[in-house]
Amino acid sequence: MRASWRPGMGPLLRGLRLLGVVATTSLAVVSGGGNAAAAAADPPSCRTVRLADVGWTAETATTAVLAQMLADLGYKPLITVLSVPVTLESMKNGDIDVFLGNWMPAQASMLQPFTDDGSVEVVRHNLVGAKYTLGVPDYLHDAGLKDFSDINRFRKELGASIYGIEPGNDGNHIILELIKKNEFGLGGFRLVESSEQGMLAQVERAYRSRQPVVFLAWAPHPMNTHFNVRYLTGGDASFGPDYGAATVSTLVRKGYQQECPNVARLLANLEFTVELENEWMDRILSDKVRTSDLAVEWLARRQPIVATWLEGVHGFDGRPALQVVAEPAKLSHLSAFETWITTNKIPVGDTATTFVEYTKQHARGLFDGIAAVLTGSTNVVARILNGVPAPALILLIAGLSWVLRRSVGLAVFVVLSLLFIMNQGYWDATLETLTLVLVAATVATVIGVPLGIWGAKRPRVYAAMRPVLDLMQTLPTFVYLTPTLVLFGLGIVPGLISTIIFALPAPIRLTQLGIASVPKTLREAGQAFGATPLQLLFKVELPSARPMILAGITQCIMLSLSMVVIAALVGAGGLGVPVVRALNTVQVGMGFEAGLAIVLLAIMLDRISRPAEKKGQE
Repeated sequence: MRASWRPGMGPLLRGLRLLGVVATTSLAVVSGGGNAAAAAADPPSCRTVRLADVGWTAETATTAVLAQMLADLGYKPLITVLSVPVTLESMKNGDIDVFLGNWMPAQASMLQPFTDDGSVEVVRHNLVGAKYTLGVPDYLHDAGLKDFSDINRFRKELGASIYGIEPGNDGNHIILELIKKNEFGLGGFRLVESSEQGMLAQVERAYRSRQPVVFLAWAPHPMNTHFNVRYLTGGDASFGPDYGAATVSTLVRKGYQQECPNVARLLANLEFTVELENEWMDRILSDKVRTSDLAVEWLARRQPIVATWLEGVHGFDGRPALQVVAEPAKLSHLSAFETWITTNKIPVGDTATTFVEYTKQHARGLFDGIAAVLTGSTNVVARILNGVPAPALILLIAGLSWVLRRSVGLAVFVVLSLLFIMNQGYWDATLETLTLVLVAATVATVIGVPLGIWGAKRPRVYAAMRPVLDLMQTLPTFVYLTPTLVLFGLGIVPGLISTIIFALPAPIRLTQLGIASVPKTLREAGQAFGATPLQLLFKVELPSARPMILAGITQCIMLSLSMVVIAALVGAGGLGVPVVRALNTVQVGMGFEAGLAIVLLAIMLDRISRPAEKKGQE
């Protein structure tokens, strides 16, 4: 039955039609908003953002801030510490997504192959107004070292050394090329490679005593105010004009901007300033604030610049980024007990820092004396090894091996190994390593054997020694490498100190074991013949414990050699330098060559120093 129309129903029908239009429009808006949110969100594969951090304070700070913003937006940032060449290679392989520290033009030669094949893409400059070249303290600049050409005039005062940062860095590479080509008369100079913090520790020591020092310097960085840095002229052809004027760019792997457009929008907006990065680095270096805490603290202030970075960016769930970050922080998933434990942190690190700083200020004479003794010892050994012509030194080492082991095969092996090392171009580095091992093993033996004897004679003393020895052997070497770097500066001394600490427990433990294992009947026989305690020690106990003591010395030598790569990180030189450089620059050939040289040296030292086997033993 058709419904009949009656007067008065017109307004009702018009109202229903209007309601339908509004409902339809609302559904369209809601549907369109949902589609927009879906379009703004990145796919699930983009949730984990893999960031590279090359360890420089500026890049560490900017990467931490970006990571915290991504975390606030619902992403899962993953930061990996890598060198620049390894970062670029990893981006090519698809293992790293984003890198914020491409300094140009210094890294131009490194970046070029990757941009040529399209495996790495440049998003934008994230910093302008930077600079990167060699610098000196103001007092050295006033003394006349103002240009690259002036460096050679101060060769003696500088110890023919220039201080760089980590091996494989682009700035170090430029300096090495200048030395290799003898530009500005720099042939014969030595580049001391370590790290940013290692270099700064050395500069601080030089600045405090107003000693000449030339080092890699850049801006932004608090060093410019802490040390009154003056940049050298004349490096336009190597570091670029206007004191190495530089820009810093954001890089992504191939296709990342298309795969993850939302993160790409954030990266396209991301731009820092020299003043901002100086503020962050000063907080990290001066106030000792952790980068992760700095990022949380700084972003919590809702800085106006953050709004420009987040313009057009959405959270991982598709909502506008500014809406997401404006929400109150989510409560920690930790329980009340866990929260109480973590917020009431025992100040172990702060105490250690305070102790080292206090020691540095009040025991300077002691550490300078230790450094002088160790430096003098290494210089003497180095002069002896370098003073003998290479062929004669090879024959002397081979002759020593024959005298000690009576093995023609070992003597031939020594000759062939050393000739191979020389053929590969690692002769000088091998002598540096041998110097480090000989001095460290000698010092550790001189200290360790008497302590082992004391521990064997006094069980309570050894009981007190044991936990200390356990700590020395199990504590990661980098932990005590840091304070030795602060106390002694860059060079062979902190490498030696760290090596001695690491190798010392071996002669102590095995000497104690050897003396304690002397048969009781031998002691009683010596006492029956009227031997004094000193005669008993030298004529009975030490001869009986000799194999065990020699085994401890052999272990000490091998442990010292195992520290060669670690020592290279604080400027000790030797075979560790090409190993670290090969790692940081992804040079497989160099790493294999240097590694093989270390292996051959280790075999030689082990075969020469190990205790003689008893007759009848294999």
